[in-house]
Amino acid sequence: MTVTGAGAPDTPRSALADTVIERLTVRYPGAADAGRAASMRAYMKDVAPFLGLASPVRRALSREVLAGLPAPTEADCAAIALRCWELPEREYRYFATDYLRRYAGRCSAGFLPVARHLVVTVPWWDTVDALAAHVVGALVAAEPRLAADMDAWIADPDLWVARTALLHQLRYRERTDTARLFGYCLRQSGHPDFFVRKAIGWSLREYAKTDPEAVRTFLARERGRFAPLSVREALKNIGP
Repeated sequence: MTVTGAGAPDTPRSALADTVIERLTVRYPGAADAGRAASMRAYMKDVAPFLGLASPVRRALSREVLAGLPAPTEADCAAIALRCWELPEREYRYFATDYLRRYAGRCSAGFLPVARHLVVTVPWWDTVDALAAHVVGALVAAEPRLAADMDAWIADPDLWVARTALLHQLRYRERTDTARLFGYCLRQSGHPDFFVRKAIGWSLREYAKTDPEAVRTFLARERGRFAPLSVREALKNIGP
C-alpha cells in the first residue's frame, strides 16, 4: 500500500468503491433522523456529526448498498475505507469498519498503514476498538511478522495506537502471545489516560476467559504497578 510523504495512504482507484460510495451517500442520508443524530453526537462527546441512524436501520441500509456487489480486493477495501473516512458523519465510518471486519481476510500486511491511518484519524473508541480487534488483530494473526509493528505501536505516543496494540489480541484466545500481552500491559501500566488504563484491564479480562489462573498470577505479582481501574477491569469476571 502506497503511503504519501505526510503519512496518509494513497486512495487506490476502485470501481467497486465508486459504486459503494454512490449508493451509500444516497441511502444513508435518506434515512437520517436529526433528533437521534443530536443525541448520538452528544453521547459520543461531540467527536463527529451523525446522521442519526439506529444500528438496525444502518445495517439494513448497508445490506442494500452491498446487494449484488462482488467481494473486494485489498485495494477495494482500502479505497472504500479511506473514502468513508473522508465523509463527515460517523455512520460512514461504521459502515467501513463493518466492511473491513467482514473482508479482513482479503487484506495483507500491506494494509496495516491504512488501518493505522483509520485508527488515528478522528479517533474514538467506537471505531478504534473494532479496528483493533477485528482488523489489526486479523492482519497480525495472518502475518505474524506484524507483531514487530505491534511492538512499536505499544510505545507510540498516540494513545489510540497504543490502545490498538493492547487490544489487537482480544479474539486470539488460546493463540494469545501471553508474553506480549503481559509485557504490553506492563509497558503502559503507568499511562495517565483512562482509555489506555481501561484497555489494559479489558485485554487481561478477555484473556482470563481462556486462562484465568495466568491472569491471577500475573496480577498477584504485578498488581502494584497498575491503576485500580485496570485491576478492577481485569478481575471483573474471575475475582481476586
